[in-house]
Amino acid sequence: MLILAVRRLIGVIVTLFLVSIMVFAIMELPPGDYAERYAFRKFSGTGVQVSESDIQSIRIDFGLDRPVYERYLDWIGGIVFEFDFGQAFAYETSVNNVIGDRVFLTLALLFVTLILTYLLAIPIAIYAAVRRHSIADYSLTVVSYLGLALPNFMLALILLYVGVTVFDLDIGGLFSEEYEDAPWSLGKVLDLLAHLVIPALVLAWSATALQLQTVRSTMLDELNKLSVTAARARGLSEWRLLLKYPARLAINPVVSTIGFDVNRIFSELPIVALVLGLPELGQLLVQSYLDLDMYVAGAILLMLTFFIVLMNFVSDLLLAVLDPRVRAREG
Repeated sequence: MLILAVRRLIGVIVTLFLVSIMVFAIMELPPGDYAERYAFRKFSGTGVQVSESDIQSIRIDFGLDRPVYERYLDWIGGIVFEFDFGQAFAYETSVNNVIGDRVFLTLALLFVTLILTYLLAIPIAIYAAVRRHSIADYSLTVVSYLGLALPNFMLALILLYVGVTVFDLDIGGLFSEEYEDAPWSLGKVLDLLAHLVIPALVLAWSATALQLQTVRSTMLDELNKLSVTAARARGLSEWRLLLKYPARLAINPVVSTIGFDVNRIFSELPIVALVLGLPELGQLLVQSYLDLDMYVAGAILLMLTFFIVLMNFVSDLLLAVLDPRVRAREG
């Protein structure tokens, strides 16, 4: 297990290093830089003629005149050694201050969505496999296919309309009006959790549908194996048999795809956040690219990638704990 953890950790470090280079390259892709955008915003409509030397002077003030490799080393060094993601030019403060609350809210939504996905998908899929060809099995199959077919943003629109017009609920946003600008307290945390339920359900919709089909199919394969028949012949109770053999192995595909689920949630979050009015990193990422605020965009991309890689690392370790065959291969 230790060998597995060390190998995977080395892989994480190498992956993040390569990703940081790719992210910085993406930051440099848009034509122009923030100096040009700053000059345009400051002098547009004033009648002042801005020369190339004026833009170059602004570029020097922001440190954008240095070579690319020098700016990359300074940027990645500040992140690794000081946890400083650089300067947010458009906000005239550090990137840490700009993305701080949004990172926390995005991660809270991510983990609530993951927990909700697995709490719904795993037991329901196991039940559907055990009760194969029953009305419940067919009904859950239809629901899962509907989850794969219906886009998340459409479900968000339906829930928003029904919640507001029928039940008069406050669905949009992540806080009630009284807690929007209030300092953190137990009441604000509880209010946040209450508001996380609807967006978490929306984001978990397609992931739950996919995991339902995956766990059900794997469970059916495991139920037909000779080891299960032999355990049943030894007189092992049905529920102990299910939990010890087929159910434990049926969740292996779920554990191995945690990173994929995280990527799916991050990909679907911006449009769902737009519909439900959620303060998250996706909208800030788009805005930072429009503003050519490269360090904000780079910090968001790097953080999202880091959490995907981290969850893949956790997925590998959990899979090794659940399945001894993984540990045997590593040994």
